[in-house]
Amino acid sequence: MSAGITRRGLAALSAGALALRALPARAVGDTFVSGWGLPANLDPHQVFDVPMQTVMFNVYDNLYRYENDPPQIVPWLAKSHTVSADGLTWDFELRPGIKFHDGSALTADDVVYSFHRVLGLKLAPAGAFLPILKPENVTATGPLTVRFVLSKPYAPFFAAIPIISIVNQRAIKPHEKDGDWGKSWLASNGAGSGAYKVVPATYRPLESLDLDIHDAHFMGWDDNKNPVRKVAVRPTAETSTRILALLNGSLDWTDTNLPADQVDKINASKVAHVEKNTVMRTFIVRMHNQRAPFDNINVRKAFACAFNYMGFINDILGGYATRDPLPMPDNLWGAPKDVKGYSYDLAKAKEYLAKAQAEGAQQLKRPIELHVQSENDQSVQAAQMFQSDLAEIGINLKVVPDTWANMTANMSTPQNTPDMWVHWVSTYFVDPENWVGQMYDSQFHGTWKASSWYENPKVDALLRKARATLAQEERAPLYEEAIRLIVADCPDIFVYNSMQLQGINNRVKGRRFCTVGQGCEMRWISI
Repeated sequence: MSAGITRRGLAALSAGALALRALPARAVGDTFVSGWGLPANLDPHQVFDVPMQTVMFNVYDNLYRYENDPPQIVPWLAKSHTVSADGLTWDFELRPGIKFHDGSALTADDVVYSFHRVLGLKLAPAGAFLPILKPENVTATGPLTVRFVLSKPYAPFFAAIPIISIVNQRAIKPHEKDGDWGKSWLASNGAGSGAYKVVPATYRPLESLDLDIHDAHFMGWDDNKNPVRKVAVRPTAETSTRILALLNGSLDWTDTNLPADQVDKINASKVAHVEKNTVMRTFIVRMHNQRAPFDNINVRKAFACAFNYMGFINDILGGYATRDPLPMPDNLWGAPKDVKGYSYDLAKAKEYLAKAQAEGAQQLKRPIELHVQSENDQSVQAAQMFQSDLAEIGINLKVVPDTWANMTANMSTPQNTPDMWVHWVSTYFVDPENWVGQMYDSQFHGTWKASSWYENPKVDALLRKARATLAQEERAPLYEEAIRLIVADCPDIFVYNSMQLQGINNRVKGRRFCTVGQGCEMRWISI
Protein backbone atom coordinates (compact mmCIF):
# COMPACT_ATOMS: atom_id res chain seq x y z
CA MET A 1 0.00 0.00 0.00
CA SER A 2 1.34 3.45 -0.89
CA ALA A 3 2.58 5.84 1.77
CA GLY A 4 -0.31 8.26 1.24
CA ILE A 5 -2.90 5.63 2.00
CA THR A 6 -1.02 4.44 5.08
CA ARG A 7 -0.98 7.99 6.47
CA ARG A 8 -4.66 8.18 5.86
CA GLY A 9 -5.32 4.90 7.60
CA LEU A 10 -7.66 3.64 4.90
CA ALA A 11 -8.65 0.00 5.09
CA ALA A 12 -9.32 -1.68 1.78
CA LEU A 13 -12.76 -1.43 0.27
CA SER A 14 -12.92 -4.59 -1.82
CA ALA A 15 -15.30 -5.39 -4.64
CA GLY A 16 -17.85 -7.77 -3.24
CA ALA A 17 -17.50 -6.55 0.33
CA LEU A 18 -20.63 -7.20 2.35
CA ALA A 19 -19.97 -4.55 4.98
CA LEU A 20 -17.88 -1.47 5.54
CA ARG A 21 -14.51 -2.38 7.01
CA ALA A 22 -12.53 -0.18 9.41
CA LEU A 23 -12.73 3.07 7.48
CA PRO A 24 -11.56 6.36 9.01
CA ALA A 25 -14.23 8.64 10.35
CA ARG A 26 -13.35 11.33 7.83
CA ALA A 27 -11.30 11.71 4.64
CA VAL A 28 -8.20 13.77 5.19
CA GLY A 29 -4.88 14.50 3.51
CA ASP A 30 -3.91 14.54 -0.15
CA THR A 31 -5.17 11.06 -1.10
CA PHE A 32 -8.34 10.99 -3.16
CA VAL A 33 -10.47 7.86 -2.62
CA SER A 34 -12.52 6.91 -5.67
CA GLY A 35 -15.41 4.47 -5.70
CA TRP A 36 -15.20 3.94 -9.46
CA GLY A 37 -15.11 0.34 -10.63
CA LEU A 38 -11.94 -1.20 -12.00
CA PRO A 39 -11.62 -2.97 -15.36
CA ALA A 40 -10.89 -6.68 -15.68
CA ASN A 41 -7.21 -5.74 -16.09
CA LEU A 42 -5.16 -2.58 -16.61
CA ASP A 43 -4.22 -2.97 -20.29
CA PRO A 44 -6.15 -0.34 -22.32
CA HIS A 45 -5.52 -2.31 -25.49
CA GLN A 46 -7.16 -5.44 -24.07
CA VAL A 47 -10.15 -3.96 -22.26
CA PHE A 48 -12.40 -1.17 -23.48
CA ASP A 49 -15.38 -0.39 -21.25
CA VAL A 50 -16.57 2.14 -18.67
CA PRO A 51 -14.35 0.91 -15.80
CA MET A 52 -11.31 1.20 -18.10
CA GLN A 53 -11.98 4.94 -18.48
CA THR A 54 -10.43 5.58 -15.05
CA VAL A 55 -7.18 4.03 -16.29
CA MET A 56 -7.29 5.48 -19.82
CA PHE A 57 -8.01 9.06 -18.81
CA ASN A 58 -5.54 9.21 -15.93
CA VAL A 59 -2.66 6.82 -16.67
CA TYR A 60 -2.49 7.26 -20.44
CA ASP A 61 -2.66 9.99 -23.06
CA ASN A 62 -4.07 9.98 -26.59
CA LEU A 63 -3.28 11.83 -29.80
CA TYR A 64 -6.50 13.80 -29.38
CA ARG A 65 -8.91 13.77 -26.45
CA TYR A 66 -12.55 14.58 -25.77
CA GLU A 67 -13.00 17.38 -23.25
CA ASN A 68 -15.85 19.60 -22.02
CA ASP A 69 -19.63 19.26 -22.10
CA PRO A 70 -20.87 18.94 -24.81
CA PRO A 71 -17.76 16.96 -25.85
CA GLN A 72 -15.17 18.57 -28.10
CA ILE A 73 -12.23 16.73 -29.63
CA VAL A 74 -9.05 18.68 -28.81
CA PRO A 75 -5.31 18.26 -29.53
CA TRP A 76 -3.52 16.30 -26.82
CA LEU A 77 -0.25 14.47 -27.53
CA ALA A 78 -0.60 15.68 -31.11
CA LYS A 79 -0.57 19.42 -31.66
CA SER A 80 -2.07 19.21 -35.15
CA HIS A 81 -3.05 16.94 -38.01
CA THR A 82 -3.79 17.05 -41.73
CA VAL A 83 -5.88 14.79 -43.96
CA SER A 84 -5.80 14.21 -47.71
CA ALA A 85 -8.76 15.21 -49.87
CA ASP A 86 -9.78 11.58 -50.34
CA GLY A 87 -9.80 10.98 -46.55
CA LEU A 88 -7.23 8.17 -46.73
CA THR A 89 -3.97 9.73 -45.55
CA TRP A 90 -3.76 11.26 -42.08
CA ASP A 91 -0.61 12.94 -40.71
CA PHE A 92 -0.24 13.81 -37.02
CA GLU A 93 2.48 16.00 -35.52
CA LEU A 94 3.38 15.37 -31.87
CA ARG A 95 4.29 17.94 -29.26
CA PRO A 96 8.01 17.88 -28.43
CA GLY A 97 9.41 17.04 -25.00
CA ILE A 98 6.72 14.64 -23.76
CA LYS A 99 7.94 12.10 -21.19
CA PHE A 100 6.59 8.72 -20.15
CA HIS A 101 6.36 7.86 -16.46
CA ASP A 102 9.83 6.27 -16.57
CA GLY A 103 11.31 9.51 -17.91
CA SER A 104 11.90 8.27 -21.47
CA ALA A 105 10.80 10.38 -24.43
CA LEU A 106 7.48 9.76 -26.17
CA THR A 107 8.12 9.73 -29.92
CA ALA A 108 6.40 8.80 -33.15
CA ASP A 109 7.77 5.26 -32.77
CA ASP A 110 5.70 4.81 -29.61
CA VAL A 111 2.55 5.90 -31.43
CA VAL A 112 3.30 3.45 -34.23
CA TYR A 113 3.96 0.66 -31.71
CA SER A 114 0.72 1.45 -29.88
CA PHE A 115 -1.40 1.15 -33.01
CA HIS A 116 0.48 -1.95 -34.18
CA ARG A 117 -0.18 -3.48 -30.75
CA VAL A 118 -3.90 -2.67 -30.87
CA LEU A 119 -4.21 -4.12 -34.36
CA GLY A 120 -2.12 -7.15 -33.38
CA LEU A 121 -4.11 -7.97 -30.25
CA LYS A 122 -7.40 -7.54 -32.14
CA LEU A 123 -9.24 -6.92 -28.88
CA ALA A 124 -11.86 -4.42 -27.73
CA PRO A 125 -10.60 -1.02 -29.00
CA ALA A 126 -9.34 -2.56 -32.25
CA GLY A 127 -12.85 -2.97 -33.65
CA ALA A 128 -13.03 0.60 -34.92
CA PHE A 129 -9.80 0.22 -36.93
CA LEU A 130 -9.36 -3.39 -38.08
CA PRO A 131 -11.60 -3.03 -41.18
CA ILE A 132 -9.67 -0.04 -42.55
CA LEU A 133 -6.13 0.02 -41.15
CA LYS A 134 -3.23 -2.40 -41.65
CA PRO A 135 -0.18 -2.30 -39.34
CA GLU A 136 2.22 -1.62 -42.21
CA ASN A 137 0.23 1.52 -43.04
CA VAL A 138 0.97 3.15 -39.68
CA THR A 139 4.46 4.64 -39.97
CA ALA A 140 6.74 7.23 -38.40
CA THR A 141 7.65 9.82 -41.02
CA GLY A 142 9.89 11.67 -38.57
CA PRO A 143 10.75 11.66 -34.84
CA LEU A 144 7.50 13.50 -34.07
CA THR A 145 5.30 12.75 -37.09
CA VAL A 146 3.04 9.76 -37.75
CA ARG A 147 1.20 8.79 -40.91
CA PHE A 148 -1.91 6.62 -41.19
CA VAL A 149 -2.97 5.40 -44.64
CA LEU A 150 -6.43 3.88 -44.58
CA SER A 151 -7.32 1.05 -46.95
CA LYS A 152 -10.66 2.72 -47.68
CA PRO A 153 -12.46 5.88 -46.58
CA TYR A 154 -13.62 5.68 -42.96
CA ALA A 155 -15.57 8.68 -41.75
CA PRO A 156 -15.35 7.90 -37.98
CA PHE A 157 -11.53 7.60 -38.05
CA PHE A 158 -10.77 10.95 -36.44
CA ALA A 159 -13.65 10.64 -33.96
CA ALA A 160 -12.23 7.26 -32.86
CA ILE A 161 -8.58 8.40 -32.51
CA PRO A 162 -9.06 9.26 -28.79
CA ILE A 163 -9.92 5.66 -27.89
CA ILE A 164 -6.32 4.51 -28.44
CA SER A 165 -3.98 4.98 -25.50
CA ILE A 166 -0.33 5.57 -26.40
CA VAL A 167 1.96 3.17 -24.54
CA ASN A 168 5.69 3.06 -23.82
CA GLN A 169 7.19 0.37 -26.03
CA ARG A 170 10.45 0.35 -24.05
CA ALA A 171 8.54 -0.61 -20.89
CA ILE A 172 6.51 -3.36 -22.58
CA LYS A 173 8.88 -5.06 -25.03
CA PRO A 174 11.12 -6.73 -22.37
CA HIS A 175 7.99 -8.53 -21.15
CA GLU A 176 6.77 -9.82 -24.53
CA LYS A 177 6.55 -13.61 -24.79
CA ASP A 178 5.78 -15.62 -27.91
CA GLY A 179 4.28 -12.66 -29.73
CA ASP A 180 1.81 -11.80 -26.96
CA TRP A 181 2.61 -8.05 -27.07
CA GLY A 182 3.40 -8.16 -23.34
CA LYS A 183 -0.27 -8.37 -22.47
CA SER A 184 0.27 -10.46 -19.32
CA TRP A 185 2.64 -7.84 -17.92
CA LEU A 186 0.60 -4.77 -18.87
CA ALA A 187 -2.52 -6.35 -17.38
CA SER A 188 -1.16 -5.45 -13.93
CA ASN A 189 1.27 -2.61 -14.66
CA GLY A 190 1.35 0.80 -16.30
CA ALA A 191 3.25 2.09 -19.34
CA GLY A 192 1.79 5.52 -19.89
CA SER A 193 2.55 9.22 -19.91
CA GLY A 194 -0.68 10.39 -18.26
CA ALA A 195 -1.21 12.72 -15.32
CA TYR A 196 -1.05 9.76 -12.89
CA LYS A 197 1.04 6.61 -12.80
CA VAL A 198 0.22 3.11 -11.61
CA VAL A 199 1.63 1.84 -8.30
CA PRO A 200 1.84 -1.85 -9.33
CA ALA A 201 2.25 -3.26 -5.81
CA THR A 202 -1.19 -1.92 -4.85
CA TYR A 203 -3.11 -3.51 -7.71
CA ARG A 204 -5.62 -6.22 -6.88
CA PRO A 205 -7.85 -7.15 -9.85
CA LEU A 206 -11.30 -5.56 -9.50
CA GLU A 207 -10.50 -4.60 -5.88
CA SER A 208 -7.86 -1.90 -5.55
CA LEU A 209 -5.43 0.32 -7.43
CA ASP A 210 -3.33 3.29 -6.33
CA LEU A 211 -2.10 6.05 -8.61
CA ASP A 212 0.59 8.64 -7.91
CA ILE A 213 0.83 12.03 -9.59
CA HIS A 214 3.11 12.39 -12.62
CA ASP A 215 4.68 15.75 -11.89
CA ALA A 216 6.29 15.89 -15.34
CA HIS A 217 3.03 15.51 -17.27
CA PHE A 218 3.30 17.42 -20.54
CA MET A 219 0.25 19.58 -19.76
CA GLY A 220 1.94 20.88 -16.63
CA TRP A 221 0.01 21.83 -13.51
CA ASP A 222 -0.36 25.60 -13.87
CA ASP A 223 -4.11 25.17 -14.25
CA ASN A 224 -4.36 23.31 -10.92
CA LYS A 225 -2.10 24.65 -8.17
CA ASN A 226 -3.27 22.08 -5.63
CA PRO A 227 -3.75 18.80 -7.53
CA VAL A 228 -4.51 15.46 -5.97
CA ARG A 229 -1.20 13.75 -5.23
CA LYS A 230 -2.49 10.21 -4.76
CA VAL A 231 -5.58 8.38 -5.96
CA ALA A 232 -6.87 5.23 -4.28
CA VAL A 233 -9.46 3.42 -6.40
CA ARG A 234 -11.61 1.26 -4.12
CA PRO A 235 -14.70 -0.23 -5.82
CA THR A 236 -17.43 -1.58 -3.59
CA ALA A 237 -20.13 -3.98 -4.71
CA GLU A 238 -22.79 -3.03 -2.20
CA THR A 239 -24.73 0.22 -2.61
CA SER A 240 -25.17 0.54 1.16
CA THR A 241 -21.40 0.26 1.61
CA ARG A 242 -20.71 2.97 -0.98
CA ILE A 243 -23.26 5.36 0.50
CA LEU A 244 -22.06 4.82 4.07
CA ALA A 245 -18.45 5.39 3.02
CA LEU A 246 -19.42 8.60 1.21
CA LEU A 247 -21.46 9.92 4.13
CA ASN A 248 -18.87 9.15 6.80
CA GLY A 249 -16.25 10.95 4.68
CA SER A 250 -14.19 7.87 3.78
CA LEU A 251 -14.97 8.04 0.06
CA ASP A 252 -14.45 11.11 -2.10
CA TRP A 253 -16.82 10.03 -4.84
CA THR A 254 -18.96 7.06 -5.76
CA ASP A 255 -19.23 5.43 -9.15
CA THR A 256 -21.70 6.95 -11.60
CA ASN A 257 -24.47 4.40 -11.04
CA LEU A 258 -25.89 5.92 -7.87
CA PRO A 259 -29.49 4.73 -7.26
CA ALA A 260 -32.04 7.53 -7.55
CA ASP A 261 -33.50 6.72 -4.15
CA GLN A 262 -30.24 7.81 -2.51
CA VAL A 263 -30.17 11.34 -3.98
CA ASP A 264 -32.18 13.11 -1.27
CA LYS A 265 -30.34 11.32 1.53
CA ILE A 266 -26.93 12.40 0.22
CA ASN A 267 -27.98 15.96 -0.57
CA ALA A 268 -29.40 16.32 2.95
CA SER A 269 -26.03 15.48 4.50
CA LYS A 270 -23.38 18.04 5.39
CA VAL A 271 -20.62 15.88 3.90
CA ALA A 272 -21.55 15.22 0.28
CA HIS A 273 -23.84 16.10 -2.62
CA VAL A 274 -25.04 14.52 -5.86
CA GLU A 275 -23.86 15.75 -9.25
CA LYS A 276 -26.39 15.23 -12.04
CA ASN A 277 -25.16 15.14 -15.63
CA THR A 278 -27.00 14.26 -18.81
CA VAL A 279 -24.92 11.72 -20.69
CA MET A 280 -25.12 9.98 -24.05
CA ARG A 281 -25.35 6.56 -22.43
CA THR A 282 -28.05 4.16 -23.51
CA PHE A 283 -29.57 1.35 -21.40
CA ILE A 284 -30.31 -1.87 -23.27
CA VAL A 285 -31.60 -5.35 -22.58
CA ARG A 286 -29.91 -7.68 -25.05
CA MET A 287 -31.54 -10.76 -26.62
CA HIS A 288 -29.57 -13.64 -28.22
CA ASN A 289 -30.96 -13.53 -31.77
CA GLN A 290 -29.35 -16.82 -32.81
CA ARG A 291 -30.77 -18.87 -29.92
CA ALA A 292 -34.36 -19.98 -29.46
CA PRO A 293 -36.73 -18.51 -28.58
CA PHE A 294 -35.17 -15.18 -29.67
CA ASP A 295 -34.54 -16.40 -33.21
CA ASN A 296 -38.25 -15.61 -33.70
CA ILE A 297 -39.03 -11.93 -34.30
CA ASN A 298 -42.45 -12.13 -32.65
CA VAL A 299 -40.91 -13.47 -29.44
CA ARG A 300 -38.54 -10.50 -29.43
CA LYS A 301 -41.41 -8.08 -30.00
CA ALA A 302 -43.42 -9.73 -27.22
CA PHE A 303 -40.55 -9.18 -24.80
CA ALA A 304 -40.16 -5.57 -25.99
CA CYS A 305 -43.83 -4.90 -25.26
CA ALA A 306 -43.56 -6.51 -21.81
CA PHE A 307 -40.97 -4.04 -20.49
CA ASN A 308 -42.49 -1.22 -18.43
CA TYR A 309 -40.33 1.61 -19.77
CA MET A 310 -41.92 4.60 -18.07
CA GLY A 311 -42.59 2.69 -14.86
CA PHE A 312 -38.88 1.89 -14.67
CA ILE A 313 -37.81 5.46 -15.51
CA ASN A 314 -40.26 7.18 -13.15
CA ASP A 315 -40.61 4.75 -10.26
CA ILE A 316 -37.14 3.20 -10.03
CA LEU A 317 -34.99 5.97 -11.55
CA GLY A 318 -37.00 8.82 -10.06
CA GLY A 319 -37.34 10.38 -13.51
CA TYR A 320 -33.55 10.71 -13.89
CA ALA A 321 -33.52 9.43 -17.49
CA THR A 322 -35.28 10.05 -20.79
CA ARG A 323 -37.09 7.41 -22.82
CA ASP A 324 -35.04 6.49 -25.88
CA PRO A 325 -36.59 3.91 -28.26
CA LEU A 326 -33.52 3.80 -30.52
CA PRO A 327 -30.22 1.85 -30.47
CA MET A 328 -28.28 5.10 -29.94
CA PRO A 329 -28.88 8.46 -28.24
CA ASP A 330 -31.87 10.08 -29.90
CA ASN A 331 -30.22 13.52 -29.66
CA LEU A 332 -27.31 12.53 -31.94
CA TRP A 333 -27.28 13.21 -35.66
CA GLY A 334 -28.33 10.15 -37.64
CA ALA A 335 -31.18 9.33 -35.28
CA PRO A 336 -34.51 9.18 -37.17
CA LYS A 337 -37.28 11.33 -35.72
CA ASP A 338 -40.12 9.19 -37.09
CA VAL A 339 -39.34 5.96 -35.19
CA LYS A 340 -41.50 5.44 -32.11
CA GLY A 341 -40.20 2.03 -31.07
CA TYR A 342 -42.11 -0.20 -28.66
CA SER A 343 -44.20 0.66 -25.62
CA TYR A 344 -45.37 -1.25 -22.57
CA ASP A 345 -48.48 -3.16 -23.56
CA LEU A 346 -49.01 -6.64 -22.11
CA ALA A 347 -52.05 -7.29 -24.33
CA LYS A 348 -49.94 -6.67 -27.42
CA ALA A 349 -47.13 -8.77 -25.91
CA LYS A 350 -49.56 -11.69 -25.64
CA GLU A 351 -50.59 -11.18 -29.27
CA TYR A 352 -46.99 -11.34 -30.44
CA LEU A 353 -46.41 -14.41 -28.28
CA ALA A 354 -49.45 -16.14 -29.80
CA LYS A 355 -48.09 -15.43 -33.29
CA ALA A 356 -44.73 -16.86 -32.30
CA GLN A 357 -46.35 -20.02 -30.94
CA ALA A 358 -48.39 -20.40 -34.14
CA GLU A 359 -45.13 -20.16 -36.09
CA GLY A 360 -43.67 -22.97 -34.00
CA ALA A 361 -41.32 -20.89 -31.85
CA GLN A 362 -39.15 -23.17 -29.72
CA GLN A 363 -38.12 -23.17 -26.05
CA LEU A 364 -40.78 -20.79 -24.78
CA LYS A 365 -41.54 -23.06 -21.84
CA ARG A 366 -38.00 -23.22 -20.48
CA PRO A 367 -36.65 -20.65 -18.00
CA ILE A 368 -35.13 -17.72 -19.90
CA GLU A 369 -31.94 -16.49 -18.23
CA LEU A 370 -31.33 -12.75 -17.85
CA HIS A 371 -27.84 -11.94 -16.59
CA VAL A 372 -27.46 -8.77 -14.53
CA GLN A 373 -24.55 -6.87 -13.06
CA SER A 374 -25.02 -7.87 -9.45
CA GLU A 375 -22.90 -4.95 -8.27
CA ASN A 376 -25.34 -2.54 -9.91
CA ASP A 377 -28.70 -2.14 -8.19
CA GLN A 378 -30.32 -0.57 -11.23
CA SER A 379 -29.72 -3.56 -13.50
CA VAL A 380 -31.05 -5.89 -10.79
CA GLN A 381 -34.17 -3.74 -10.27
CA ALA A 382 -34.84 -3.65 -14.02
CA ALA A 383 -34.60 -7.43 -14.20
CA GLN A 384 -36.90 -7.97 -11.22
CA MET A 385 -39.53 -5.62 -12.66
CA PHE A 386 -39.25 -7.34 -16.05
CA GLN A 387 -39.51 -10.76 -14.41
CA SER A 388 -42.83 -9.82 -12.82
CA ASP A 389 -44.34 -8.52 -16.06
CA LEU A 390 -43.16 -11.47 -18.14
CA ALA A 391 -44.81 -13.82 -15.66
CA GLU A 392 -48.11 -12.13 -16.60
CA ILE A 393 -47.74 -13.42 -20.16
CA GLY A 394 -46.54 -16.88 -19.13
CA ILE A 395 -42.78 -16.42 -19.46
CA ASN A 396 -40.49 -17.76 -16.74
CA LEU A 397 -37.58 -15.32 -16.46
CA LYS A 398 -34.65 -16.41 -14.31
CA VAL A 399 -32.50 -13.53 -13.04
CA VAL A 400 -28.84 -14.58 -12.90
CA PRO A 401 -26.40 -12.46 -10.84
CA ASP A 402 -23.18 -11.90 -12.76
CA THR A 403 -20.35 -9.38 -13.11
CA TRP A 404 -19.52 -7.04 -15.97
CA ALA A 405 -16.06 -8.59 -16.40
CA ASN A 406 -17.43 -12.12 -16.61
CA MET A 407 -20.27 -11.24 -18.95
CA THR A 408 -18.07 -9.39 -21.44
CA ALA A 409 -15.57 -12.25 -21.42
CA ASN A 410 -18.37 -14.65 -22.41
CA MET A 411 -19.56 -12.63 -25.41
CA SER A 412 -16.83 -13.91 -27.74
CA THR A 413 -18.87 -16.94 -28.82
CA PRO A 414 -22.61 -17.46 -29.34
CA GLN A 415 -22.40 -20.61 -27.22
CA ASN A 416 -21.26 -18.71 -24.11
CA THR A 417 -23.45 -15.63 -24.58
CA PRO A 418 -26.47 -15.75 -22.23
CA ASP A 419 -30.08 -15.66 -23.40
CA MET A 420 -30.37 -12.05 -22.26
CA TRP A 421 -28.25 -9.54 -20.43
CA VAL A 422 -28.50 -5.94 -19.25
CA HIS A 423 -25.94 -3.24 -19.93
CA TRP A 424 -25.26 0.33 -21.00
CA VAL A 425 -23.46 1.63 -24.07
CA SER A 426 -21.48 4.72 -23.11
CA THR A 427 -19.91 7.41 -25.26
CA TYR A 428 -16.45 6.13 -26.13
CA PHE A 429 -16.34 8.39 -29.17
CA VAL A 430 -18.97 10.77 -30.53
CA ASP A 431 -20.27 9.20 -33.71
CA PRO A 432 -23.17 6.84 -34.57
CA GLU A 433 -20.47 4.23 -35.20
CA ASN A 434 -19.92 4.07 -31.42
CA TRP A 435 -23.45 2.75 -30.99
CA VAL A 436 -25.41 1.42 -33.95
CA GLY A 437 -22.36 0.87 -36.19
CA GLN A 438 -20.51 -1.44 -33.82
CA MET A 439 -23.61 -3.00 -32.27
CA TYR A 440 -25.47 -4.20 -35.36
CA ASP A 441 -22.93 -4.72 -38.15
CA SER A 442 -22.40 -8.49 -38.12
CA GLN A 443 -18.66 -8.13 -38.76
CA PHE A 444 -18.35 -7.19 -35.08
CA HIS A 445 -19.81 -10.44 -33.78
CA GLY A 446 -17.69 -11.67 -30.89
CA THR A 447 -17.45 -8.27 -29.21
CA TRP A 448 -19.63 -7.27 -26.29
CA LYS A 449 -21.19 -4.46 -28.29
CA ALA A 450 -22.46 -6.88 -30.94
CA SER A 451 -23.49 -9.54 -28.44
CA SER A 452 -27.09 -9.95 -29.58
CA TRP A 453 -25.69 -11.85 -32.60
CA TYR A 454 -28.07 -9.98 -34.90
CA GLU A 455 -27.59 -10.13 -38.65
CA ASN A 456 -29.42 -8.33 -41.45
CA PRO A 457 -27.55 -7.98 -44.78
CA LYS A 458 -29.40 -4.74 -45.60
CA VAL A 459 -28.35 -3.24 -42.27
CA ASP A 460 -24.76 -4.42 -42.79
CA ALA A 461 -24.67 -2.73 -46.20
CA LEU A 462 -26.09 0.56 -44.90
CA LEU A 463 -23.72 0.72 -41.93
CA ARG A 464 -20.69 -0.08 -44.07
CA LYS A 465 -21.67 2.55 -46.62
CA ALA A 466 -22.21 5.10 -43.82
CA ARG A 467 -18.74 4.61 -42.36
CA ALA A 468 -17.17 4.82 -45.84
CA THR A 469 -18.96 8.07 -46.68
CA LEU A 470 -17.09 11.18 -45.53
CA ALA A 471 -19.78 13.89 -45.51
CA GLN A 472 -21.98 13.89 -42.40
CA GLU A 473 -25.00 15.12 -44.33
CA GLU A 474 -24.69 12.04 -46.56
CA ARG A 475 -24.01 9.64 -43.67
CA ALA A 476 -27.00 10.72 -41.57
CA PRO A 477 -29.77 9.32 -43.83
CA LEU A 478 -27.91 6.01 -44.09
CA TYR A 479 -27.88 5.63 -40.29
CA GLU A 480 -31.51 6.71 -40.15
CA GLU A 481 -32.55 3.99 -42.58
CA ALA A 482 -30.42 1.36 -40.81
CA ILE A 483 -32.03 2.26 -37.48
CA ARG A 484 -35.53 1.98 -38.97
CA LEU A 485 -34.70 -1.56 -40.09
CA ILE A 486 -33.09 -2.47 -36.76
CA VAL A 487 -36.03 -1.26 -34.69
CA ALA A 488 -38.42 -3.14 -37.01
CA ASP A 489 -36.37 -6.32 -36.40
CA CYS A 490 -36.38 -5.68 -32.64
CA PRO A 491 -33.04 -7.39 -31.87
CA ASP A 492 -32.87 -5.83 -28.40
CA ILE A 493 -34.93 -3.80 -25.94
CA PHE A 494 -33.99 -0.12 -26.02
CA VAL A 495 -34.92 1.62 -22.78
CA TYR A 496 -33.45 5.05 -22.05
CA ASN A 497 -30.74 7.68 -22.41
CA SER A 498 -29.09 8.29 -19.05
CA MET A 499 -28.76 10.99 -16.50
CA GLN A 500 -25.63 10.24 -14.50
CA LEU A 501 -25.88 10.47 -10.72
CA GLN A 502 -22.65 10.57 -8.72
CA GLY A 503 -22.19 11.18 -5.01
CA ILE A 504 -19.26 13.55 -4.34
CA ASN A 505 -17.62 14.65 -1.10
CA ASN A 506 -17.95 18.42 -0.55
CA ARG A 507 -14.17 18.76 -0.22
CA VAL A 508 -13.75 17.85 -3.91
CA LYS A 509 -13.21 20.89 -6.14
CA GLY A 510 -12.54 21.44 -9.83
CA ARG A 511 -14.36 18.45 -11.32
CA ARG A 512 -14.84 18.78 -15.07
CA PHE A 513 -17.49 16.68 -16.73
CA CYS A 514 -17.38 15.20 -20.22
CA THR A 515 -19.77 12.49 -21.36
CA VAL A 516 -16.74 10.68 -22.82
CA GLY A 517 -15.10 9.31 -19.68
CA GLN A 518 -18.06 10.41 -17.56
CA GLY A 519 -16.06 12.91 -15.53
CA CYS A 520 -13.37 10.50 -14.31
CA GLU A 521 -10.37 12.66 -15.30
CA MET A 522 -8.42 13.52 -12.13
CA ARG A 523 -5.96 16.15 -13.34
CA TRP A 524 -8.46 18.97 -12.75
CA ILE A 525 -9.39 17.88 -9.20
CA SER A 526 -8.20 19.41 -5.93
CA ILE A 527 -9.24 18.55 -2.38
